[in-house]
Amino acid sequence: MSTPFTQLEFRNALGSFATGVTIITALGENGQKIGMTANSFNSVSLNPPLVLWSIGKNANCFDDFIKARAFAVHVLAADQEEISNSFATPGKDRFEGIECSQGLLGIPILPHYSACFQCKKAAQHEGGDHVIITGEVTNFTDNELQPLLFYRGKYHSL
Repeated sequence: MSTPFTQLEFRNALGSFATGVTIITALGENGQKIGMTANSFNSVSLNPPLVLWSIGKNANCFDDFIKARAFAVHVLAADQEEISNSFATPGKDRFEGIECSQGLLGIPILPHYSACFQCKKAAQHEGGDHVIITGEVTNFTDNELQPLLFYRGKYHSL
């Protein structure tokens, strides 16, 4: 079935929904730190505490995230545009110069964020050209900082 709009038109319309910006981190199949910027984060349930995010099937770290048993969702603070851009750039060491602590099952925890949710992977679901990953929150930290926002393809703050 064809649609009466292009992918670009659809993407631009989706951009009218302002979102927060996150960095998702985990350990790769070989124990290496992996991470990526994502704005596809959402709460699912309070009991049990569940969240979700989605990863594009063409992401360079797709296989590692799919195999990861745990992950962390870092909700970025308003002053973190630079790290958001860094973790969105393929082909570079995204953790260069960043001192991370270790979280659940050794996942890397960034040193600065508005909030951080450590999760055990609960489920994965096909979602077109993405996979939706659901995690059960085992621990979180809320630093209550102003969030970094993304709207119509640009960063914003409150």
